Amino acid sequence: MEKEKSGKLEKSTEKKGMNRRKFLQVTGGALGAAVVGPLAASHAAKNPTAAKDMIKVASYTRGLVGPKLKMLGPIKNGGTIIAETAPGCWGPMITPKFKGGHEVTQPVAVEGAKIGDAVVIRLKKVKVTSIATSAGTHDAVPGTFNGDPFVARFCPNCKTKSPETVIEGIGYDAIKCAGCKASISPFKMPHGYIMTFNSEGSLGLTVGKTAAEKFARNGRKYSALPAASEQHSILVFAKHDIPGLVSRMRPMVGNIGTTPSIMMPDSHNAGDFGAFLIGAPHEYGLTKEQLEQRTDAHMDIDSVREGAILVCPVKVDGAGIIVGDMHAQQGDGEIAVHTTDVSGEVTLQVELIKGLALDGPVLLPPKEDLPLLAQPLTAGERAKAKALAKQHGVTLEDVAPIQVVGSGADLTAAVGNGLARASKLLGMSDGEVRNRVTINGAVETGRAPGVITISLMAPAKTLKKIGIAHLVKEQYA
Repeated sequence: MEKEKSGKLEKSTEKKGMNRRKFLQVTGGALGAAVVGPLAASHAAKNPTAAKDMIKVASYTRGLVGPKLKMLGPIKNGGTIIAETAPGCWGPMITPKFKGGHEVTQPVAVEGAKIGDAVVIRLKKVKVTSIATSAGTHDAVPGTFNGDPFVARFCPNCKTKSPETVIEGIGYDAIKCAGCKASISPFKMPHGYIMTFNSEGSLGLTVGKTAAEKFARNGRKYSALPAASEQHSILVFAKHDIPGLVSRMRPMVGNIGTTPSIMMPDSHNAGDFGAFLIGAPHEYGLTKEQLEQRTDAHMDIDSVREGAILVCPVKVDGAGIIVGDMHAQQGDGEIAVHTTDVSGEVTLQVELIKGLALDGPVLLPPKEDLPLLAQPLTAGERAKAKALAKQHGVTLEDVAPIQVVGSGADLTAAVGNGLARASKLLGMSDGEVRNRVTINGAVETGRAPGVITISLMAPAKTLKKIGIAHLVKEQYA
């Protein structure tokens, strides 16, 4: 049993866990209720709301996001959050007690953040800590869920809702109901793989049967699941359908942003997955209007990686920054719906922008990730452009690139959502946005079926007016 085999690992990490708890107590108790000690209690009693320069978060929400969750912090404007992240998707998907398809971090409040503001998240470091991971296409198992296999699971034998489970052996049938011992995984993986990584973190390799079964028998260790993570490791499935495939590693974060103003599964905090909540028969069913309270933190955009800057809407007081679902690599579109979900460490720096009301995120990716037509002109190109402008009696418009994130039930709806958000943000007509995107930008797919980015060159005077010109200059100067 993996549970028995992981016992030694848990004991071996107990000392590290104690050191981490001592560190967190000194810095203000970033694990909230999960960490209680004399020093933390004394600090809290003296100054319970003191904002901190740095918070380390290593506690999770069992698949939920929303205003009812306790926030850590607050973090100071300009402060640093270090998030120890657990894998998203497959691990939570085969852990039926979870209420969502990810295991994001406990939200962190930002000092002074109020509804109608925006929070800047600078991704300073994105580091993979897993030794191996597994992913593939999915099929839901009938008779194990009510309306949504990511959200409302139950045991097909004893009918217990969101049951506790244990692992016995390896393979699909290894996930057992703790009560009646029936096999209980809500998902199968028709085609999948296990990938392991080289020591320098530059390449991943899919393995064969022998290695896959070795990883499966000690999944928690090889997934490097954080101490407080409650998910099962998907390595237990021991999938090995495409051995010997090599891919470059390019770590990115799939679920990062702010807390929505309504309780929902963390994986459904976007217009495409969120569409499955509309009229759903379980406790997290929403109306179409309620879904607009989402923050689109679940983006799965491959350029949300080290060096990127996100500007996120504040829809609850405190903002509630969440992080999770790190991927070792992902191509545009995440066509298999799942990719190489890994444990990791993400270092963020936050900044508060007062009065910038956003419907969804604005992304400033690393310069090399911009589509060609949205990249700033080189010095040589600009000199030629000035000469051409002088010849025709016009002044060059001062512009800079931004990306607006859109989401919807499908890609067409997502594009419409992104264009509407860009129009509102920049104070432009729909026609002007469409023209600028066509000749100075692009529409790119984050996740199929329904997350996209709208890239365009925006007037510098407009960016200054809305309060993000300094970010654009920082990123693309």
